[in-house]
This record gives sequence, structure tokens and C-alpha cells, in this order.
Amino acid sequence: MDIKILVNVTSRAWSLPILSQLHSGVPGRQAALLSATGANRTAFAQSMDHLIGMGLVERNPGYGHPLRPEFRLTPPGIQAAAIAAQVHTVSKSEDRTLLRRSWTLPVLVSLDEPRHFNDIKKILPSITDRALSQSLRSMEDRYWVSRSVNAAARPPRSLYRTVNTGEEISRIAAAEMAFSHL
Repeated sequence: MDIKILVNVTSRAWSLPILSQLHSGVPGRQAALLSATGANRTAFAQSMDHLIGMGLVERNPGYGHPLRPEFRLTPPGIQAAAIAAQVHTVSKSEDRTLLRRSWTLPVLVSLDEPRHFNDIKKILPSITDRALSQSLRSMEDRYWVSRSVNAAARPPRSLYRTVNTGEEISRIAAAEMAFSHL
């Protein structure tokens, strides 16, 4: 999976939880997925339409009533769901809100090694300065990212690195993304 695809997948809050639940064997019916993810109907529908549009999920064509569709993973969706499931396995339930934010996972993947702010922006060219700053700050608050400042440099430069759960998530996602390129 490419970093651009990851950015696109995570642009909808419930995409990763839906993929994770489908991977873990939750039936692909709307009611079961709503219950398992905790999403509201509108957000769930938007995320599901997004995943269908990306080709990661499809409606099961041979399944029953059109108002009660069943969904299944496509071959590319199986790969994305494996990443989502591993990420959700290492994160605590109270951290899942942070994972549903658009830029959390892409920023963690970009921090596979310690990087400066502008280096992260080069990896994620579509992120704004504000979005990157807020994402890094929220992950610092959760102790997923550590920031150190080199005050001797002119101008002083901050170096960001993943720690604790952030490091585990970064390692898992980066490894899965590297493996998928083979």
C-alpha cells in the first residue's frame, strides 16, 4: 500500500475501524459493523461509500435484500484490512479516537525514523502546516511522539520520533506497506 492510498483511506474517520472489523471476522452486514465499530449511521455510510469508491470493499452481489446489503473485502481491501487490524490490536480503546483522525496514521508511518517537521511535510505533501502541527501535538499529548529541540542549531530545530504505542503502530504499518511493495 502506498502512502497516498493510506492518506486517502484515513481521510474518513471510520474507514480503519470498518476494515479492521471486516478483517477480524465481523459479518459484513451494516448492523453488525455499526455495532462493532460504534459509528453512527451517517458517518458509517460515508466511510463505507468511500471504501467502496476506493475499491477496498464491495457489496456482496449474491446477498439478499437490497436495503440490507452485505459487504466484503476486495483483494486490495484484504491487504488494507490486515494493516488496520494490526494497528487496532496494539492500540488501546481510549486511543482509537486519535487513530480515527485523518492524519494520525500517515504521520506515524512517516516517522519510521526520527524526522524534522519539514521532512515529514516532504513525505506527506498534501498535509498543511496546521494539520501536521495539530497531529504531532495530539500524539505528543498521548505519548506516541516525542519532540526534542536542538537549541544549538540556528534556527532551533525540532526532531520528532515515535515512542510507546506510536512506535509500535509506525513499525507495523511501515512494515506492512514495505511488504506490499514486494
